[in-house]
Amino acid sequence: MKSILLIGVNRFGSLLARQFRELGHQVMAIDKEEDRINSILPYVTEAQIGDSTNESFLRSLGIGSYDVCLVTIGEDFQSSLETTSLLKELGGKLVVSRADREVQAKFLLRNGADEVINPEKQVAEWAAIRYASDHVLDYIKLDEEHAILEVAVPADWAGRSIGQIDIRKKYGINIMAVKTNGKLDLSVTPETVLKNCQTLLVLGERKALRKCFRL
Repeated sequence: MKSILLIGVNRFGSLLARQFRELGHQVMAIDKEEDRINSILPYVTEAQIGDSTNESFLRSLGIGSYDVCLVTIGEDFQSSLETTSLLKELGGKLVVSRADREVQAKFLLRNGADEVINPEKQVAEWAAIRYASDHVLDYIKLDEEHAILEVAVPADWAGRSIGQIDIRKKYGINIMAVKTNGKLDLSVTPETVLKNCQTLLVLGERKALRKCFRL
């Protein structure tokens, strides 16, 4: 269980708080708007109304005691930037800030953010790959060069073993697991025979994945 400081209870921040609750983590939520704080109370451990650009207020929260500090302010980038900088100055262990544009991400990283997330960009990238293909069911970007895909077993692979297909040799792609009727099997071997009702979890370079699965 981790202790999380969530600053900015907008729509994205509210969704994050609910997910953290489901995962069993402790969340302190901060926002300037009383209505937002009231709406999030059922989903967080604690909540306070306050200005995150006020150093005295942030200091009173004991920033160093939180495992993660998340800044999800989306409507006021100046406040997001000031908050991010203050969190790092006050001992934030891991400061993660939201950006809506690449230029914002650059400024945040230069001013204290350890990591930056861009929800709309990430969802757009996922949706483009997911819905531009007939056989890709999920997509996880690991870095600029690598990704994990969940793909339906191609028709011409059905009835053949992983060793016979040998996409590791041809493309440098690893088949990590096979999913059948929603059940994941991690014990795949070169002798595992694929079926057309299955999906695969594959890991590789993004260029290789696009070439192999014709994305």
